[in-house]
Amino acid sequence: MKILALDASSQACSAAVIDDGQVVAGRLKSLERGQAEALIPLAAEVLAEAGLACSGADIIACTVGPGSFTGLRIGLAAARGLVLATGRPFAGITSFEALARAVPPEDRKGRRLMVAVDAKRADLFIQFLDEDLVPLGEPRAAGPEDIGGLLPEGPLLVAGDGAARLKSLLLGRPDTLFAKEASLDAQWVGLAVWDRLQAGREVLPPEPLYLRAPDVTLSKKQ
Repeated sequence: MKILALDASSQACSAAVIDDGQVVAGRLKSLERGQAEALIPLAAEVLAEAGLACSGADIIACTVGPGSFTGLRIGLAAARGLVLATGRPFAGITSFEALARAVPPEDRKGRRLMVAVDAKRADLFIQFLDEDLVPLGEPRAAGPEDIGGLLPEGPLLVAGDGAARLKSLLLGRPDTLFAKEASLDAQWVGLAVWDRLQAGREVLPPEPLYLRAPDVTLSKKQ
C-alpha cells in the first residue's frame, strides 16, 4: 500500500510517500506564507523520488486538524483535488495522532499519551491516546489550569508543541515524561494513517476539525 501524505496545518508544508509502512520520500518547507503554491510541487517531488506517477499512490492522506484555519483548508483542498484527479480514496488523520506517531514506540510503551497543541491563545488543544495511538475520548480545548483535573492515572507521556506550557504544572506529578518536540510533518501523517488502516480502524473524512471559532471580528462599517 502506497500513501501520498500532505500537511499544511502549521507554519510549514510537507509531503511524503509511505510504502508498506516505510517512509520512502519526504519534503518539508517552513513557510510564513505561500503554502498553497508550495504544497503541490512538494507532492510532485516526493512522488518522483518514490518513482510514482500521481495515480500510483493508493491513498491520498492529509491532516484534518486542529491547526491553522488557512493551512488546514489549503491542505484539504490540495488533497481533494488529487482525489478527484486520480480517483484514489482520501484518508484523514488528526494532528494529535500525527504528533503522537512521531514518538518512538519504545518511549510510548506502558504509558498513556497526552498530545498538547498550542492554540496560540490562553488555552491548549489536547487529546489522550493509549500506547498504540488509539484515541481515548474526544479532543478538546482546555486552559492549562484545567488540565490537572483531566489527567489519567498511571505513567504519562506528554507530546506536542504545547507541552512546554505544561512543564511547571506537571513537574511534581510522578512518572510523567515529556517527549522530544517534533514538527508536524507529512511523514507522521502517512504513518498514522498506515497504522489506522492496518489496525482495521476507520480514517477520517476530508473535513477540517476545528476546536474553537475563527479569530475574526465583524466590521463596524455599515
